[in-house]
Amino acid sequence: MKIAILGATSQIAQDLVRSFAEHSDDELVLYARRPDIVLQWLAAVGLPRRYVVADFSAFNADLHFDALLNFVGVGNPAQAAAMGASILDVTQTYDQLALAYVRKHSTCRYLFLSSGAAYGDVFAQPADDDVMARVPINHLQPQDWYGMAKLYAECCHRAQPSLPIIDIRVFNYFSRTQDMSARFLISDMLRAIRDRSVLLTKSDYMVRDYLHPADFYRLVQALLSAPLTNDAVDCYTLAPVDKSQLLTALHEAFGLRYEVTQAAVSINATGSKAHYYSRNRRAAQFAYQPQLTSLEGVLMEMRAALDMSGGVA
Repeated sequence: MKIAILGATSQIAQDLVRSFAEHSDDELVLYARRPDIVLQWLAAVGLPRRYVVADFSAFNADLHFDALLNFVGVGNPAQAAAMGASILDVTQTYDQLALAYVRKHSTCRYLFLSSGAAYGDVFAQPADDDVMARVPINHLQPQDWYGMAKLYAECCHRAQPSLPIIDIRVFNYFSRTQDMSARFLISDMLRAIRDRSVLLTKSDYMVRDYLHPADFYRLVQALLSAPLTNDAVDCYTLAPVDKSQLLTALHEAFGLRYEVTQAAVSINATGSKAHYYSRNRRAAQFAYQPQLTSLEGVLMEMRAALDMSGGVA
């Protein structure tokens, strides 16, 4: 299979590329706004000359691909906050680029990396098959732009049911390549362990479902192998984890020290979400079967990340 990866500088895209390199002989073409960065990364991870790397200007409808995977977008809360409303334009621009291609090549699969944020402000409880997206239309705030960009893209995709497009809603994702400077709670935990510092965290209850790179690869392969269709799926693991369980596990495994505080300690670019995960199991209809729980994946990748960074300081 010949696959175009749009947005090859993103962490999740690069993790997927490494999974393809390890497990398949598929031909990948990696597109990016900064192809030099991708070339440097390929060399650094031992994959020089394994895949073609190109600027987006080289992508056109005359090329042949069996699948497009669109990862264009921001990768952490600080970036989302900094981009503000421009995330709407960026998302639409590259989505339209992909749509123009699949309109001409109707058997080319298009996998769009969406987000649980597309559901809007509904996460007092986890999402499920019947939940309705909720948007404060009369009181939109900057924290809404990212989710709105994904929701709009999904609407455009459902409006063209004859095209083989599947939106993949990622809720939480963690791997050993996580940017330690990113202001996710999980990266704050990793940084505190590495630096032997005290993590400051609020007492709020929250549940997350951290997808492991191996299970993300399983999901992508399942979608690429399924009959052509127009649909959306939510990412999930064998089981989510709440913050208390995660703090305890990281304390026991790595000596994480933490202190509960009432002060704001992190950037929240997409709004507060107590239960930011999904019970929607539509992906199972595509033969997706996760192999890891959220906690198992976090512990595995956290250990590898610490080893890569030289261990605990």
